[in-house]
Amino acid sequence: MTKAVLGVIGGSGIYDLPGLEKVREERIPSPWGEPSGAVRIGEIAGLPVVFLPRHDKGHRLSPSDINYRANIDVLKRAGVTDLVSLSACGSFKEELPPGTFVLIDQFVDRTNKRESSFFGKGLVAHVSMAHPVSPRLRIHLAAAAAAENIAVVRDGTYVCMEGPQFSTLAESLTYKKLGYSVIGMTNMPEAKLAREAELCYATVAMVTDFDCWHPDHDAVTVQDIIKVLTLNAEKAKRLVARLARDFPREHENCPIGSDRALDTALITAPEARDPELIKKLDAVAGRVLGR
Repeated sequence: MTKAVLGVIGGSGIYDLPGLEKVREERIPSPWGEPSGAVRIGEIAGLPVVFLPRHDKGHRLSPSDINYRANIDVLKRAGVTDLVSLSACGSFKEELPPGTFVLIDQFVDRTNKRESSFFGKGLVAHVSMAHPVSPRLRIHLAAAAAAENIAVVRDGTYVCMEGPQFSTLAESLTYKKLGYSVIGMTNMPEAKLAREAELCYATVAMVTDFDCWHPDHDAVTVQDIIKVLTLNAEKAKRLVARLARDFPREHENCPIGSDRALDTALITAPEARDPELIKKLDAVAGRVLGR
């Protein structure tokens, strides 16, 4: 059995993870460039936990400037097996008001400026994204939320826009009509890259606003969002602490194969593979490349 290592990516308003013990901060080099920042490696109740602030301390990076490949790569190098993404978002549903936590089960990717795969020319791979979220990890998150009396909504579709600007009214109304639950700027290509790296991945989408479709909230401002961010961040930290305390110490095999996603994904013939790309994939795909 593989030892479980819980990874946590902190979104807007979450730049640290209180409760970590035996903490060390480490800058892990990545062949994919600079990650968002140093990772904080420690433990909670004996469970190894690795924390990375997505926007870096002080919110230095916009969603479009984050090096998602480097972030996932360094988390994989740190030994992470199960990855929880904490993400601020806007809501398209009256029943998902600010302060609501949604355990996302589906994504729609509307980004256009980001590197979205570790693979490409020299080594092509196609992983399944039909079910982008690890169901077992979502179950553990729901149980942790119940134990902490934190209300969560099971299931929801997260549409990821490029940003950094907020939606136009036409965009907001379109996404609402399509039935999406929330909108954010960061979970794609993060979820795709996590799947390529064979990490079990789940998102806690933390609603900060109603986006601009709502007649009473037609002008989303950073000032309004920050007020809700602060409250959400405190709940999120309690949620993660409980999750870690109750989390299995041995990694559970993913029922949808998140942790074996590359078993049938590589299509390039061995003799046609680029040796330089293979070197860069030592952490992400070393299991199937024999490195």
